[in-house]
Amino acid sequence: MIKSSLAAAAVSSASPGFAYINKYVGSSAPIRIGVIGTGDRGGGLISVMRDIEGIEVAACCDVIPFRLANGMKRAGDSAKAYTDYRKLLEDKSIDAVLVATPFSTHAQIELDALAAGKHVYGEKTMAKGYDAVLDVVDAAQGNLVFQTGHQYHSSRLYTHVVDLIKDGKIGEITAFECQWNRSGNWRRPVPEPELERKINWRMYREYSGGLTAELCSHQIDFTNWVLGETPSQVFGTGGIDYWKDGRETFDNVHHLFSYPSGVEATFTCLTTNAKDDYQIKVMGDKGTIILDYVNGWFYPEGNYSKKRAEVDGVAGATIPWEAGKGIPFEFSHADPSKQALMDFRDAIKNNSKPISDLKTGANTAICVQMAIDSMLTNGVVKWNPEHSI
Repeated sequence: MIKSSLAAAAVSSASPGFAYINKYVGSSAPIRIGVIGTGDRGGGLISVMRDIEGIEVAACCDVIPFRLANGMKRAGDSAKAYTDYRKLLEDKSIDAVLVATPFSTHAQIELDALAAGKHVYGEKTMAKGYDAVLDVVDAAQGNLVFQTGHQYHSSRLYTHVVDLIKDGKIGEITAFECQWNRSGNWRRPVPEPELERKINWRMYREYSGGLTAELCSHQIDFTNWVLGETPSQVFGTGGIDYWKDGRETFDNVHHLFSYPSGVEATFTCLTTNAKDDYQIKVMGDKGTIILDYVNGWFYPEGNYSKKRAEVDGVAGATIPWEAGKGIPFEFSHADPSKQALMDFRDAIKNNSKPISDLKTGANTAICVQMAIDSMLTNGVVKWNPEHSI
């Protein structure tokens, strides 16, 4: 694969003959992580990481002073503060970085981090645009861990449900219906007018993929994961139909993905109505599974009796049935974001591939770009074989 100038510039900055040596084999030393981007997401993950054994938040970086100050307050007195992420990458005591900056900056920071020999946790969506995605894939080969921040891919509830689906729990999959609806303008408060585009970058196409990249991407990632496929074609529509406030990204999006296996999947995101909030519905010819952030329910097809002769191998067991919710999955698991960061730690320590890895993140990022292109051109976008990872 031919690298673009973006990738070439980052790769050329790596030390000649660089080879990664896993110093964590047999060691109890914490992994020292630098957080690049300490806004809502990055700052929130600092608090999560401080509650995880084996991780130390060693540095914070942000270009907005009050955001950096908030990040440092969460990170603690031992962390270093940076306003230039490249200076953070020069710190040889930092083992890994968490990239939680505006979407358009992900690729360059990830490339520079890999070139500096750092493990990378790249917040979703992995990179903006087809070339940038492929550049990161090219650069991330080797022993460094690259994990994409689709935290539900690490959720033990979700991995359990994927196993059940693949074992035939709902029969042959026929459709997915996914939504992530909110009621509000999606804006962040801006203390000074000149910070508008830096703080509300999600509203501007130069920096953002809008609702598709920020929200729908999680459910696109899940659908690809369950099916083991990427879509053959995508159609999307949306508009700036309610919040007439100068934004450039749509305030509602609706996508239809068609997969090679014949399965159709829909993804909807609204900012004007929060009914049912976040939901994934996986439908098959033997039943339906519905997931929210941390819970799941199974609805069997056909006639249903609350008492059967045998349920999951237990004779005479009564099936728990929540009114309007189906049969709940009784499954204990950690918060998905915390689990994802624990998986990142373990992948570094064990020199193993994370569940939400480079390939799954890249495929989702390509799907996101297809969906954005479809909305902007009002046409069907077909999968390009040159984008296959």
